[in-house]
Amino acid sequence: MKDENATIWDTNPLSVRNLWVEYLGERGMVKAVRGVTFDLRPRESLAFIGESGCGKTTLGLALIRLLVKTARISQGEILYRRSGRETAVLKLKGREMRHFRWCECAMVFQSALNAFNPVLRIRDQMYDTIRAHWRMSQSEMRERALSLLRHVQLDPERVIDSYPHELSGGMRQRVLLAMSLLLDPQIIILDEPTTALDILTQRTILELLKSLKAEMGFSLMFISHDLSIAAELADRVATMYAGAIVELGLVYDIFYRPAHPYTLGLIRAVPTVTGDFQDLISIPGSPPDLIDLPTGCKFHIRCPYATDRCRQEEPTLEPYGPDHSVACFHVDQVRRDADAIWEGTGHVAAGEAA
Repeated sequence: MKDENATIWDTNPLSVRNLWVEYLGERGMVKAVRGVTFDLRPRESLAFIGESGCGKTTLGLALIRLLVKTARISQGEILYRRSGRETAVLKLKGREMRHFRWCECAMVFQSALNAFNPVLRIRDQMYDTIRAHWRMSQSEMRERALSLLRHVQLDPERVIDSYPHELSGGMRQRVLLAMSLLLDPQIIILDEPTTALDILTQRTILELLKSLKAEMGFSLMFISHDLSIAAELADRVATMYAGAIVELGLVYDIFYRPAHPYTLGLIRAVPTVTGDFQDLISIPGSPPDLIDLPTGCKFHIRCPYATDRCRQEEPTLEPYGPDHSVACFHVDQVRRDADAIWEGTGHVAAGEAA
């Protein structure tokens, strides 16, 4: 008989274990994703945060196997579960892989304009997606498309016959959301869902995502540089640095009780929204070269807590309290400093007031 934790683990729609992704570059292999392990739980929102180049987008593309030809998944496994059936995504081929990409897991890419064919109307692009996987009449496809456009708060009759350039950025983003839901996938991956949108449109997209997830029951994995969006939308947050997850926990713990110095550094670089104004403190230095990574902890060059052990040995992601994991040798000290900072300054990270 399986124990309770094993049963819960088996119900997770997505499990990633020790995933490595590398790109072949002119100077050598770029280690873009290094040993990433996580579970995406039913109906949850899991955010991935970190600086540009930390591996977030590569991870998302690896999950649906849309990496460029110069990239390879060198090791690891991606397990997908639905209706009691487990599928090894890395073993799927041909039609099975195409089915997985739209019917089980859909991805909304960062640039809403570039995601569309500029010479096809919205209806044609939605119909092509349905036609490739389901058998439907023309009238059934139109009704399905209209229904989802209505769900994302667009005027369906106007939008469905438009070309992409006739729609605003926010409207195109919502059309992409509607397209991602066409075939009822269990998982939606969003890459920077509000990039280049004004603040009011961002608010509309966030509220829309929350209502759609509550209504349709899918699991959401999203990639963002904007910590306020992660703070508002996520149930759990994973901090990535140099291709690896360095902290993973519930959204409150990550933003108000961080235990990794990189997570703390990201939060202190965000303007406060309540309390007295505090000077922003940026993280010194730059992310490491992913071809020639430093020894030990990859963050030690920029870390104020670094010791000789950090320079020689890379910490692994280990449990630190309930539903919280950290890859750091100084978690207790970081936690104490974070508590002292928040208590002493009234600092509130962007997102709490939303």
